[in-house]
Amino acid sequence: MTVARHGFLGALPPGHRDRLLGFSYEIAFPGGTRIFEEDGVADRFWVIRTGLVALDIHVPGRREAVVETLGEGDLLGWSWLFEPYRWHLGARTRGTVLASEFDAERVRAACEEDPAFGLAVTNRVAQVIARRLKATRTRLLDLYGLPGDGRAR
Repeated sequence: MTVARHGFLGALPPGHRDRLLGFSYEIAFPGGTRIFEEDGVADRFWVIRTGLVALDIHVPGRREAVVETLGEGDLLGWSWLFEPYRWHLGARTRGTVLASEFDAERVRAACEEDPAFGLAVTNRVAQVIARRLKATRTRLLDLYGLPGDGRAR
């Protein structure tokens, strides 16, 4: 898999990357598929091989607001790693998506069994979380107001 050389998987040390890939299988999602809903059970995650996935947040009284679009090599889903294992965002495909899917329970068990592996995976997921939180914050500022003007849009 070429995606293993860059993106989320490429940042892992080769031994940990190979171990993680041992828990995966390939899956395809048709365009327009709702992969998961905000607050749903986070029992799996994906690394995107091809295609795009829009992450969105529920906005009361409005359509979901897209906060980020993910593509090749990106980790789709991080809520599987931390209790209560509920999705913080929603996700919908933008066209056909091919991905590697991982069973969260098996990966969490491997992380507990091998602390070095667990630390490598957790550190990499934490980097993704930090980037996603920044992207979400920026997008919500775009949607709801300009910094410093004191007015909501």
